Amino acid sequence: MKVLVVGTGGREHALAWALAQDPEVEQVVAAPGNPGIAALRPAYDGQSVGCRSVDVTDHDAVVALARELDVDLVVVGPEAPLVAGLADPLRDAGFAVFGPSREAAQIEGSKAFAKDVMAAAGVPTGRAYVCVTPEEAATAIDAFGPPYVVKDDGLAAGKGVVVTSDREEALAHAAECDQVLIEEFLDGPEVSLFAITDGTTVLPMQPAQDFKRLGDNDEGPNTGGMGAYTPLPWAPDDLVADITEKVLQPTIDELRHRGTPFSGLLYAGLALTSRGVRVIEFNCRFGDPETQALLPMLKTPLGGLLYAAATGKLADHGDLSWRNASSVAVVVAAKKYPASPRKGDAITGVEQAESDAVHVFHAGTALDDEELVTAGGRVLAVSAVGKDLAEARQRAYAAVGQIRIKGSQHRTDIALKAERGEITV
Repeated sequence: MKVLVVGTGGREHALAWALAQDPEVEQVVAAPGNPGIAALRPAYDGQSVGCRSVDVTDHDAVVALARELDVDLVVVGPEAPLVAGLADPLRDAGFAVFGPSREAAQIEGSKAFAKDVMAAAGVPTGRAYVCVTPEEAATAIDAFGPPYVVKDDGLAAGKGVVVTSDREEALAHAAECDQVLIEEFLDGPEVSLFAITDGTTVLPMQPAQDFKRLGDNDEGPNTGGMGAYTPLPWAPDDLVADITEKVLQPTIDELRHRGTPFSGLLYAGLALTSRGVRVIEFNCRFGDPETQALLPMLKTPLGGLLYAAATGKLADHGDLSWRNASSVAVVVAAKKYPASPRKGDAITGVEQAESDAVHVFHAGTALDDEELVTAGGRVLAVSAVGKDLAEARQRAYAAVGQIRIKGSQHRTDIALKAERGEITV
């Protein structure tokens, strides 16, 4: 199998890395890719891993590249090209595509659309008001009371949500958006659950938890995600089955009934509240950084799995298989992230940080001549596997300590409460 992975980030690096380990995959090309993916090239005997330059907003160029490479499968990584409809011309050209159509991708592209789907499907979620004027937003904010949850209705790279007890901050965020959702605050621990689907069959992955705030103890501004871990030792034994029955399958069924079947990766962000599971949001693609924690744990070959979803044959695939271990991913971010991340700073120590148990996935990197430098806010995700969370955390943070980036930031408490047994449902 030849696979084209569209995207540039840490999620795409993890996907390319996992695909390259599937014995049925002979070639992986990432477009545009990143230096980390390019560095995979000599790592796998008998396989070809590389990068090609392409403008992902130019759908004709992506289709032409897929034709030139004669690929069997296209995996579209980021949400922006999916919401823009990149999967549609690729499917029209005859390619198997892992990723939803433009219409189905609105489950992430519009939070109002997602709420409508959930209402029709009977999926449990928080109450919300859709607001387009400052007056509407103020009325909704006052109706719910603090803490206030204000969400940009459109794409915002994981940073369009403000949760605050400061009314003025909530109103200011609402004023920056064309349309917002004002939602009730959902208590309880949060869970990310990914589901591979072909539009009918749903295969859930194992749950993960990510950390959105920049600083330890969930302080500081919201980010695209500062780390993740899996599995969740505190989660109820029936959690995945319960979410699949109440959330994932009804959502997929509703989208199919609407004539907009969802094929690809449905990401459910959930809160385990005192009143039961509630959906915080849906995404239409693999989450970042949860993917960097999950894929090193997956024993099932990724290429065959994604191809089965892309070709409508997931029912014949069988359940997923996982390592009996734990995984922790710690994001290393650039100075001044998320406000105005600094670019061009040298990155050293990546090769020294890696081992059989530790993988460093590139997210915001570039090459300046031969020197690896920062090129984005979240620069790297350091992912480590261990027999339990304590060992995985020790390995991840030891590896982070070997990496040098001037002024870089990272959280020191990824998975710490879970390791200590301090999370209860």
